[in-house]
Amino acid sequence: MYLLRKLLLPIVPVYYVVTWMRNKLYDVGVFKSTEYNFPVIAVGNLSVGGTGKTPMIEYLVRLLKEDRTLATLSRGYRRQTKGFLLANDETTVEDIGDEPFQFHSKFEDLLVCVDEDRRHGIAELRKLKSAPEIILLDDAFQHRKVKAGFYVLLTSYSKLYANDILLPTGDLREPRSGAKRADVIVVTKCPNNLDEVEKTEIIKQLNPREGQEVFFSSIDYSSVLKGQKGDMSLDLLKGRKFTLVTGIANPKPFLQYLESFKLDFKHLNFKDHHDFSESEIAMLKNEELIITTEKDYMRLSPHFKHQDNLFYLPIEVKLDRAELFNSKVKTFVNQF
Repeated sequence: MYLLRKLLLPIVPVYYVVTWMRNKLYDVGVFKSTEYNFPVIAVGNLSVGGTGKTPMIEYLVRLLKEDRTLATLSRGYRRQTKGFLLANDETTVEDIGDEPFQFHSKFEDLLVCVDEDRRHGIAELRKLKSAPEIILLDDAFQHRKVKAGFYVLLTSYSKLYANDILLPTGDLREPRSGAKRADVIVVTKCPNNLDEVEKTEIIKQLNPREGQEVFFSSIDYSSVLKGQKGDMSLDLLKGRKFTLVTGIANPKPFLQYLESFKLDFKHLNFKDHHDFSESEIAMLKNEELIITTEKDYMRLSPHFKHQDNLFYLPIEVKLDRAELFNSKVKTFVNQF
């Protein structure tokens, strides 16, 4: 695959022209974007792959849910349905996808919906009797038919968009200049000991426009594993063999965290949003103890209802200068 992507390098300039021209046509108004008179916040990235959008959406939900009614709107990647769907008590992970189902499972009063067409999804949400006051768009940075009022752009510490190139050789969905549309940039999955000197160097590489703040976030892991039949302290994994199952874009930070405790485990690594087959489920059910990510747990747990060997480790985003970030978001919201 690596060699094939290198061979496709001549296509990169063509992809650049197409995506740059698309953005320019939106910028000058030839292609129309819909704006809204209520708070719409978009979280996204310039690249394919995991940059931590789900934890950031959850961060924003926790920040705003006490003051306003909220909804999340996602595409519902790899779901088995089409069109607009609002989650309810009967909704399954297959109906809306793993990440929206995670939101639905964690936040009782949150409206969670999916729609490939974000503009249509917003219109349907606003028709509801209990219409949300704030809508959070998940992975919508390139969905330019909608013009959000506030954009949070994420880029991974281990693969900054400033050091990447466009598809198909690189991982960028659009030119790096697209970052100028963001209100704030968050460098995600940073090491906890990231110092100010390195932060300054990263900001220099990202070259933000005037007034565009750059924040740094790390992953805050829980000390308690969650399972269907109860919780388990992470300390109880010491001296006990287990199987780590991941189906996310970048499992490296999770691996490094577990390895820091010198735990004894084998790692089964699947592709992002992996749909586990019946044979894979049967194989996993024979494992003595399985630890997985929260997103993977959403897909696996329906198959483990009568077993107590499946657990996930919750995570949250930890932001530097959190007060400033929170203030910027709330200042935007309070304009309406």
